Amino acid sequence: MTTADKARTLDLDEIAITPVDTVDATIEVLGSKSYTNRFLAIAGLCSEPTTLHNALLSQDTVLLAEALRAFGHVDVVIDDAANTVAITPNGREMRAPAQEIHMGNAGTPIRLLISMASLAQGTTTLTGNERMQERPMGHLLEALAPLGVSALSVRRNGSPPIMIEGPSLDGGTTGIHGTVSSQFTTSLLITAPHAGNDVDITLLDDLVSKPYVDMTVAAMRRTGVTVDRRGYEYFSVKAGQQYQGGDITVEPDASGMSYFLAAAAITGGRVRIPGINGDSAQGDVGLVSALVKMGCRADVTADSITLEGGSLTGIDIDMSNMPDVAPTLAVVAAYAQGRTHITGIGNLRVKECDRIDAVSTELSKMGVNVDTTIDTMTIRGGGEPKGAVIDTYDDHRIAMAFAIAGLRTPGVVIRDPGCVRKSFPSFWQRLDDLRGKSS
Repeated sequence: MTTADKARTLDLDEIAITPVDTVDATIEVLGSKSYTNRFLAIAGLCSEPTTLHNALLSQDTVLLAEALRAFGHVDVVIDDAANTVAITPNGREMRAPAQEIHMGNAGTPIRLLISMASLAQGTTTLTGNERMQERPMGHLLEALAPLGVSALSVRRNGSPPIMIEGPSLDGGTTGIHGTVSSQFTTSLLITAPHAGNDVDITLLDDLVSKPYVDMTVAAMRRTGVTVDRRGYEYFSVKAGQQYQGGDITVEPDASGMSYFLAAAAITGGRVRIPGINGDSAQGDVGLVSALVKMGCRADVTADSITLEGGSLTGIDIDMSNMPDVAPTLAVVAAYAQGRTHITGIGNLRVKECDRIDAVSTELSKMGVNVDTTIDTMTIRGGGEPKGAVIDTYDDHRIAMAFAIAGLRTPGVVIRDPGCVRKSFPSFWQRLDDLRGKSS
C-alpha cells in the first residue's frame, strides 16, 4: 500500500477486509502513544532542547505538540517523514493562549495539559469534541485545588471545557481518586517538579491501569526527575528538580502491537514485533501472556516479541492493568473454544466510546454471544463468527480490533476507517504488510 493509498483509505466511508489463510510477517510498529505523550509533556516543561525519535505522530500526539506550541514558550518542529518531534525552549514566558485550546477527543493530552496550564500566566481554556465534553475530569480538578490551583469545569459537570488560572501551582499535599483513570495521577506527577513546594500525592482508593503510572515514573526518571513512592498508594516529588533534554527514542507501542499479535492468534500464523521486550513498562505487553494462556506460543527476546497461533481456548482474566487491549482480546475470544470472562474493565465505559457496549454490540452482529456488566465482558466462543458491517463509534481501538477479525472471517466491513488517525495512522498499511511482508 503506497502513501497515497493509505491516505485514501483514511478518507473512505468504509473498508472491506479480505481474509487471509494465515500470516507470517515481521511488523514494524511506531512509538508508544503513551510514552510519546509523556515525553512531549516533559519536553514542554524542560529548559533544554529535546528531540523525540520514533515518536508516534498520531492525531492525539500532534494535538498535544500543537498545544505546547500555543503556550508560546517552546518552538515545536514535527518531521512526519522521520517520525521526530523537536521541542526547543525559546526564552519566552509560558502564557495562556488567547483562544481556547481544542483537543478533539484526546483524553491523555487534555488531562496532562490541565495541570501544565497551572504554570502559565493567565487563564487557559481547554475543550474538545462532543464526547470529550462528557469525559470525567472532576477528580483531577479536586486534587489540584489543595495545591493552589483554580481549575474549574465551565459547565460545573466535571467535564470540559475546563478553565485554569495560572501561575498557581503552589505544591503541598493532596489526595487523588484512582478508580476512573490513572491519567489524573500522571498529570499531577509530570507537572509537580515545577510547583513552588514539594508535592505529596495520596491515592484515596485503588488505582486502575497501574502500569501507566509506572510508565510516567519511568519517563520522569529517564529525563532526570526522581519520584519517591510507596507502591500505588503514595507519591512524592521534590520541587526544584529540572527535566533534562536531549535525544529520546520512544519504544514501540504495545497497544498497537496487540492487533498484529491477535492476527497471529486467530489465523494460526506467526508475527514478530521488533524493538520491544517483555520488560517494557507498558502494561499492554501483558497481552502476550494472555494469548499464551489461550493456547498461543511466544518467543520474547531482548529486542523482539514473536507470537505463533495455536488451538485457542477461553480464559478468565483481570485486565485492569491493560484495559486498552481488552477489545483486542475480546475479538480473539470470539474464535476460541469455550468462555472468556474479562474483568476489571469498568473504565472502558468512559473512553472514546463505551467500549464494553461497543464490543458487545459489534460481536453480537457477528453472531457471537456476549454478556456484560458494569465492568466485565463474557464472550462465548466455539462457533465461527460471521461477517458484518462494523460501526466504530469514532473509536480507533474498535476499528483496529474488528479489522483483525476480517482476516479470518469473510464479509467484515469497517466503517469510518479514518478514526485510526487518533493513535495509529499507518494501521491500514501495516495490516496490508501482514499479507506479504515476510520475516
